Amino acid sequence: MLSALGQLLPLAVAVAVSTVPIMVTILILLSPRRTIVAIPFLVGWVVGMAGVVVIATNGASALPVRPVRAAQKSIGIAEICVGVAVLIIAVLAWRRAAHEAAGTRGPWLDRVERMGPLAAAGLAVALNLRPKGLLLGAAAGLSIAGARLSGADQLVVGAIYLALSSSTVIVPIIVTLASPARMQPHLVRAQEWLNRNGGHITVVVLLMVGFVILGAGLSRL
Repeated sequence: MLSALGQLLPLAVAVAVSTVPIMVTILILLSPRRTIVAIPFLVGWVVGMAGVVVIATNGASALPVRPVRAAQKSIGIAEICVGVAVLIIAVLAWRRAAHEAAGTRGPWLDRVERMGPLAAAGLAVALNLRPKGLLLGAAAGLSIAGARLSGADQLVVGAIYLALSSSTVIVPIIVTLASPARMQPHLVRAQEWLNRNGGHITVVVLLMVGFVILGAGLSRL
C-alpha cells in the first residue's frame, strides 16, 4: 500500500495545484452566490475525479493478460503512453503561456460568478474530463491497478488520493463558508497571484509529473 501511495503522491499534488479548478473555486467563493454554489461544485469535482480514477483502475485490472509479469508490462506500456501525453500537454501549455499576456483569463471564467448549483456541479465534473484531468486520473488508476492491492486497500488508497487531490478545493470552500469576511482578502490575493503565474505553474508541474509517470511505466517493463 505504501508503494502505491508513493506513486500516487506526485499525481495528487499535480491535480491539487491545477490552476483552473482553483481559479474557479476562488471566483465562486468571491461571488454573492457562494453559499448555494460552492458545495455543489465541490461535490461535482470529487465525484468527477473519482469516476475517472475508478474507470481507469477497473479497466487496467480487467486487462486479459496473464501471467502477472505480462500484466505489469501492459500497465507499464500504458503508463509510458500517459507520461508521454502529459509531457506533450506540458509543451503545449508552455507555448500557450508564452503567447498569452499575464493576467488574462478565458471568457468562460467570467460566467462562473453567475452559475447556479446544477451548472456548478456540471462544470466541476467537466473539468475532470479535460485532457489533463483524464491523463492524471488514468495515471492514478494505472498505479492503483499495478499495485495489485486488495479491494479494501484500493478503497483506502483511492480515498487518500482523492482527499489530497481535492484539498485545494475542499479547504478554501470550507474555510470561506465558515468565515467569508476573513477569507475574502486572502482569496483576492490568491486570484491575482494565479492570474500572473498560473500558466508557468502548470508547465512546471506537468513536466515533473510527466517524467514521474514515464519513469513508473519504464520500471514495470
